[in-house]
Amino acid sequence: MELLPALALAASLAACASPETAPRAGDGAPARPNLIVVVTDDQRFDQMSCAGHPVLRTPVMDGLAAEGVRFTEAFVTTAICAASRATILTGRREGRHGYTFGTPPMGPELAAESYPMQLRAAGYRTGFVGKWGVRFAKGAMTDAFEERHTPWYPYLKEGRPHLTDHIADLAVDFVGREDDRPFCLSISFHAPHAEDSNPDQYIPPPDLAALYADAAVAPPPLADVGFEALPGFLKESMGRKRWHWRFDTREKQIERTRDYWRLVSGVDRALGRVLAAVEAAGEADNTVVVLIGDNGYFLGERGLAGKWFIYEESIRVPLIVMDPRAPDARRGATEDAMVLNTDVAPTLLSLAGVPIPEGHDGRDLGPLLRGEEPAWRSDFLYEHLLDNEEIPKSVGVRGERFVYARYFEQDPVFEQLFDLERDPDQLRDLARDPGHEGVLARMRARCDELGGR
Repeated sequence: MELLPALALAASLAACASPETAPRAGDGAPARPNLIVVVTDDQRFDQMSCAGHPVLRTPVMDGLAAEGVRFTEAFVTTAICAASRATILTGRREGRHGYTFGTPPMGPELAAESYPMQLRAAGYRTGFVGKWGVRFAKGAMTDAFEERHTPWYPYLKEGRPHLTDHIADLAVDFVGREDDRPFCLSISFHAPHAEDSNPDQYIPPPDLAALYADAAVAPPPLADVGFEALPGFLKESMGRKRWHWRFDTREKQIERTRDYWRLVSGVDRALGRVLAAVEAAGEADNTVVVLIGDNGYFLGERGLAGKWFIYEESIRVPLIVMDPRAPDARRGATEDAMVLNTDVAPTLLSLAGVPIPEGHDGRDLGPLLRGEEPAWRSDFLYEHLLDNEEIPKSVGVRGERFVYARYFEQDPVFEQLFDLERDPDQLRDLARDPGHEGVLARMRARCDELGGR
């Protein structure tokens, strides 16, 4: 099945790309780039063909990676959509913006430092389409967007295209508006998130319902051994409950996985339509595209569904930055520096020439995009502070070698320690191993240090 009619998209991206610097504005200053920020929901790092997936076809995402920089070690600092999306908007980790499901809305101070508010104040035409997923105090974000459209589930609603295609329609309309100002468009897809209230869970566009019908679906890795390695309270968590919804029989696992892939391909096709609209508007040579997932996802691995916990499947996400003004040497590059969802907002502001607020926790990715080798982070603080008895709260540190987790509301407090070098599947918990007492103490202290910043 043709995913993108006229899929000369990768070719068109290459054609519009130029190794020269940005076009010059009339006053001799470099033109500020347009910015498109694409956030997908529950798409983990390996769910793209350019990341090596053996089945998924994502030609548009692959085209962005071929013309831009793909970050292979990108993480979220909280693996849940509300907190992660708040982080993407504000550049702050969960413990500093304080927002997740069930918390009070974020206030005017956080709103003022968000990237859309900063960009609009700097003269950008700003828009948002898709899943909003956060709350600010009444009126706090009034000036952030000139246009904001937030359609919600179900995926299939009478009189409306599939939700993914509807979001693409709204994005295409925004891109097509005639305006001399640079624009920043945030496109927030619901897909491939499950429609939790629907017994079929993953509801793809009807015309993609036969896609991957003959594709082999492997059993999820670590489904048994990974589950047995979990502490008892995680075996009884919402991750296991939702595994029963989605993956508890082989037949269900096969069909749910294929539908998940279909949703990803639907997003890929929708993104292609948006990029084609950018090209039709004559803006392709000055439009930077940032693609990131809001968190990772368990597709039955470890006997779980969902996210939330500090395992690689849950916290690693896709991140691609395609800047058509970049030099040839940076096209198709992969970058293995440890980058975070906190880095999106400061990077966008830097690209636009807007000062980065001191309150941002993240860093401008510009030096990495240019191929420089700056001093960079080697670990980060992970937090999951949602008040839900079925999702244990945790903090932790993901380092280059060791991963530390602290489930601080368990009685007694439960800690985990994994050595990614010797145990990349995170199956052997070393927290109670006498031979790793020193490492555990260092990681515990580092967690406290990062949490106190």
